[in-house]
Amino acid sequence: MTGFRYPLTTAIEQLYRQESRRLYATLVRLLGNFALAEDMLHEAFITAAKQWPEQGIPDNPTAWLVTVARNRGLDRLRRERGELELSNELMESETTLHYQQQFEAEVLEDDRLRLIFTCCHPALAPDVQVALTLREVCGLATDAIASAFLVQPATMAQRIVRGKTRIKAEAIPYTVPEPEQLAERLESVLTVIYLIYTEGHHASSGSSLYRVELSDEAIRLARLVLSLLPAPEVTGLLALLLLTEARRPARMDADGNAVLLEAQDRRLWLQPYIAEGKALLEQTRADGHVGSYLLQAAIAAVHADAKAFADTDWHQIVVHYDALLELKPSPVVALNRAMAVSMAAGPAAALPLLESLAQAVMVCSPAQRVCVCTFPARIAQ
Repeated sequence: MTGFRYPLTTAIEQLYRQESRRLYATLVRLLGNFALAEDMLHEAFITAAKQWPEQGIPDNPTAWLVTVARNRGLDRLRRERGELELSNELMESETTLHYQQQFEAEVLEDDRLRLIFTCCHPALAPDVQVALTLREVCGLATDAIASAFLVQPATMAQRIVRGKTRIKAEAIPYTVPEPEQLAERLESVLTVIYLIYTEGHHASSGSSLYRVELSDEAIRLARLVLSLLPAPEVTGLLALLLLTEARRPARMDADGNAVLLEAQDRRLWLQPYIAEGKALLEQTRADGHVGSYLLQAAIAAVHADAKAFADTDWHQIVVHYDALLELKPSPVVALNRAMAVSMAAGPAAALPLLESLAQAVMVCSPAQRVCVCTFPARIAQ
C-alpha cells in the first residue's frame, strides 16, 4: 500500500509501516478481492486515525483494523450486489472476528504465505508472478516496479491487472499447496524471490549499481517463507542471498562505479550476514540435502572464507560447479565453471571448455545468448 496521506499519529504510522502488508493479506482472504482489500485497509486506518486519539488504542489493534475493514468491505459488497446473498466463504463466521477476541500474529503470517503462493501460481506467467509479488506482497508502487524491470509503468500495470484477472477467472485458490503439490509450487516462489534479489543486486535500469529496496524485500520474503515453511531449498536460498548481500558495501566505489570481486575491500563485507548465511548453509548440509541454491550458497561461502582474492579455494569452487552443472545444466553454469577452472588450473585448462560453450551458444535463442553474456558480469561483484 502506498500513497496513504491521512494524517496519522506516530503510533498509527508505525503500525501502518509494520503491519499493513500482513493485514492486507488477511483482507484478501476474507474479502476475496485485491482492490476491495486495499480500499478497506485504508478506510480502517483512516477510521483509526479519527477514533484512537480520543478513544485510545484498542488492546488488539490489528484485530480491530481487520474487523473494521472486513465489515465495511462486506457492506460494500452487499450494496454492489443489491443485498444479494454473499458467498458462504465470505459470510462464514462473520460475527466471530471481533477485536476483543484473541487474534494471533500467526494468522497474519499464514495469510501472507497464502498470498505469496497465490501470486506465484504456475498458471501465471513468470513476469506476472514477479510483478504481483512485488506489488501485492511487498507493497511496492507500480512505477517503482516498472523502473526496476525497465518497462513502462502502463506495461507493468497491465501485467498486474492481467495476473489478478487470471486469478479470478481460474479461481486460483488462496491457499498454501497440499504437500504433494508443494515441490512444484515452492520452486515458483523461490524463483520469484531469486529474480527480485537479482534485480536488486545488479539493477537493469537507473544510475545506481543496485536497488537496495529490492534486495531487502527479497531477503525479507525468503525469511518469511523459511519461518513459515522450513524446507531445505528455502534455507539454501536465504543463505545464498545473505552471503551475496554481505559484499554490497564493497561493490561500489565513492564515484558509484562497480568494484570487481578481486579488488573489493573485504573488511567492508557484512560479517553478521556472512555468519548467518554460513550457519544456514551448514544446517542444510547436515540434513543431507543438495539443491541448486545450496550449491550456489556454498560457492558464495568459499569466497566469504577467503581473506583475500588470492586465497580463494578455486578447486573447491570447481567441485561445487561440477555438482551444480550436473543438477541444473545450463550455459550460464557452464561458463561460470569454465571461469573457475581457469582460476584453479590456468587459462589453458579452460580454453576447450569455452570453445565448446561458444559452439553451444551459437544454437541458443537471442534471449539465451544475452543471458550467457551478461550473467557472469552480474554475479562477479
